[in-house]
Amino acid sequence: MTDDVDTQDVLGPDIFKRQEHHDFFARLRDQDPVHWHVDSNGIGFWSLTKHADVQMANRDAKRFIVSEGFTLIDIDPDDLQGAAMREMLPGMDPPQHTRYRRIVNRGFTPRTLRLLEGHLALKAKTVLDNVVERGSCDFVEDVAAELPLQAIAELVGVPDEDRKRVFAWSNQLTGIDDPEYEGDLEHGMLVSAEMISYADGLRQDRELNPRDDIITKLTNTTLDEGEGLTEAEFGMFFLLLVVAGNETTRNATAHGMRALIESPDQMQKLREDPSAARIERAVEEILRWSSPIHYFRRTAAMDIELRGKTIRQGDRVVLWYASANRDAEAFPDPFMFDVDRTPNDHVAFGGGGPHFCLGANLARLELRLIFTELVTRMPDARFDGEVEMLRSNFVAGIKHMPIRWG
Repeated sequence: MTDDVDTQDVLGPDIFKRQEHHDFFARLRDQDPVHWHVDSNGIGFWSLTKHADVQMANRDAKRFIVSEGFTLIDIDPDDLQGAAMREMLPGMDPPQHTRYRRIVNRGFTPRTLRLLEGHLALKAKTVLDNVVERGSCDFVEDVAAELPLQAIAELVGVPDEDRKRVFAWSNQLTGIDDPEYEGDLEHGMLVSAEMISYADGLRQDRELNPRDDIITKLTNTTLDEGEGLTEAEFGMFFLLLVVAGNETTRNATAHGMRALIESPDQMQKLREDPSAARIERAVEEILRWSSPIHYFRRTAAMDIELRGKTIRQGDRVVLWYASANRDAEAFPDPFMFDVDRTPNDHVAFGGGGPHFCLGANLARLELRLIFTELVTRMPDARFDGEVEMLRSNFVAGIKHMPIRWG
């Protein structure tokens, strides 16, 4: 690759598939950390690549708004897709965001997670039970995908027999630029409609048969407070929960295992001391290392001066989490995977502010449980074929990762 950052298409999904984006972002951080870019479709935007800038923009919801679009697809409220995106939590600004977040937080209380932990610990053990005697597997499909799917199923009451259906939907939505999934925007809308219809069926069932699950907690008819998600809001919440809650944790798990295989000294550390404290530190490093979502987009609500550049009101601004998490000013030796790294102020969950990831504590719980099993039961894992990356500039996905052990 050339040293001239202006000649590179920062959105080119093949850069991410080939894992060349980290070198590219390192040059941006060094040469032009607030970088104006015009993509192949003529869309102009600012790229923020420094940890401090990304964290600042995440926390400043007054100057950096999301309702114009949280990806580089502008939200058109008169368009079906645009209207749908505005019904999703990442596409809301206050006060709509404040109300919505207050409601959905009820499904992610510490009590809910404490009740889930025992179930998920057993499920993590069962995931390993189902593969450990085989001696080899596709780690993504057989291990990394399983616990997040089961956690979502546990939260919202998706029957076990529907898990693979949810897995397929999730792949089709996040793999829209990947030929393996044969996706496009039109197909994505059809998949979204299927998921929303499925969610409505679950919601109607809970109206007749309330349960101690997140659907029952969030629907209008069962809340003592008299405030819950509307039918449309719940459908979009289900779509977000399935895609964001499933894909991100699955990919963090796969990237974490890949990093441990490629850094056997770090695997040995965890094998010698799989204490809760050490596993928790390792989970934070896995989150920094993997950055499951490459970016989110904001729009400048006013003129903003940053590092000698003027971001004009209405300009698109892209917050590159993958870059911020490898910034040497925030992380000494940032290209070293270190399970004992502390402090570890990564921005994998958004770096604070009102849009901090709703499911952060659930993701941490799942990762802690699965890696406790992995480092004690599969410490000699090694690659058994090519690691296949997702072709996407948005999701840091691993599609397939054959491994063997024993």
